[in-house]
Amino acid sequence: MKRYMYSAILLSTTLVIWEIVARLVHVSFILPSPSQVIIKLWELKDVLLQSHLPATFAVISIGLSISLVLGVAIAIAMHYSKVLEQSLYPLLITSQTIPIIALAPIFVLWFGYTIWSKVVVTILITFFPITIGMFDGLRSTEKDLKELLQTFGLTKSQIFFKLEVPSALPSFFSGLKVAVPMSVIGAAIGEWLGAQSGLGYFSRRMMTQFDGAGVFAPIVILSFIGIALFIVVLIIEKSFLKWRKN
Repeated sequence: MKRYMYSAILLSTTLVIWEIVARLVHVSFILPSPSQVIIKLWELKDVLLQSHLPATFAVISIGLSISLVLGVAIAIAMHYSKVLEQSLYPLLITSQTIPIIALAPIFVLWFGYTIWSKVVVTILITFFPITIGMFDGLRSTEKDLKELLQTFGLTKSQIFFKLEVPSALPSFFSGLKVAVPMSVIGAAIGEWLGAQSGLGYFSRRMMTQFDGAGVFAPIVILSFIGIALFIVVLIIEKSFLKWRKN
């Protein structure tokens, strides 16, 4: 618990200062106080949790699942094929230089206000850290150990599952821990730019009504989703990497 003490103190101090400043300036439509946000969150809990949270969570779940499969598959393909590595790696880097905020409206034109326009945005944001994490992990496998297993007569598939995958797991989980919070951001961006439901959509709708507390209320839920998913990844990582020292 001691490791989180300073973070808790910093967060508490920030919230207190925020509350004081918000009460002094009296512009709740721009800067609502934390207490106003909590009150608004309680007032809107039914509509947010029952109508908009499921829509956002579906986008996050589908987008992150596709990114996992796609990212791991691309990483393995690049690891075993130098041609694919030289062809795909520059494209992966280039894909991250394009502002997602500019592409999101195009996806709305292509897919309409369906869930898939938001899913594509989420995939574009999350697949990169997963791919690079897995690829760098596979590439970091010690050559001496690989050659030793080859001399023992192990096949490529046996070496892959017994040596390369375990070696890649730390880097893979590092990439996944980056991708998980970004999946929440991707879903929110997609919903902000074109949606009929979701926490991001509701936040944008509140903005058009100059309801500052209403804008922040869905953001609080989005933050909790990101934190919860991050904790889940940490738990899974610890179960897979029991051999690694903390």
